[in-house]
Amino acid sequence: MTAVRPEQPMPDYLPGHDLLAGKVVVVTAAAGAGIGAAVVRRALEEGAKAVVFSDTHARRLAEAEELLAKEFGADRVRQLVCDVTDEAQVGALLDVADELGGVDVMINNAGLGGTSSILEMTDDEWNKVLDITLTGTMRCIRAVGQRFVAAGKQGVIVNNASVIGWRAQEGQAHYAAAKAGVMALTRCAALDLAPYGIRVNAVSPSLAMHPFLEKVTSPELLAELKQREAFGRAAAPWEVANVMVFLASGYSSYLTGEVVSVSSQHA
Repeated sequence: MTAVRPEQPMPDYLPGHDLLAGKVVVVTAAAGAGIGAAVVRRALEEGAKAVVFSDTHARRLAEAEELLAKEFGADRVRQLVCDVTDEAQVGALLDVADELGGVDVMINNAGLGGTSSILEMTDDEWNKVLDITLTGTMRCIRAVGQRFVAAGKQGVIVNNASVIGWRAQEGQAHYAAAKAGVMALTRCAALDLAPYGIRVNAVSPSLAMHPFLEKVTSPELLAELKQREAFGRAAAPWEVANVMVFLASGYSSYLTGEVVSVSSQHA
């Protein structure tokens, strides 16, 4: 019988160290309480000049902007509804960043999951997950890459992949294929953009706990997933955001085309 892996305590939240001082950061899918929202907060704590964040939920975006404006100043936060399946909306999001001096860091967090056996999966289910998670990331990389090149700016792009792009999980064929695609896209885009001094990297989280995940995942599956982690617990979204901030900062200046695993998975 396999021993139960004890759940290790959560570490203390880390203060900011101005890793993104003076930068204009754009983050997709950042309303609510997941990784996107955590990376917006971390970017502000790390001294970003401004953070422009998006989602498809107008009410949650407005609530997040109001909260962050009170804490960090209204001049440092802007939000806009953006569906990454719509190229015009991606362009409009970057236009907001241009009003603030132009994007320096693009964090592509938008993605869509779901559970469906390949035996029952419809074309619509497959296409929706791929269009948001993989093609949406490509649209954002292409759009921001063009702006970086036009401005002569050595910008940074950070994508959100997943360990499921490396390993198999039941009912996740569409999501796993999309996230594996994000990894390959990261590597290839990095080579295309390297001659311009633009860096492209990705994080690959395993299990980051937030309220939406708890709502759509059974307690039994969550318990099983936690047991796959060496620490016996899920990551907090801010623990993933910390690595994204590292990749966005000058501390990772020689990294491009890399996919950094943010997990405590064990062999």
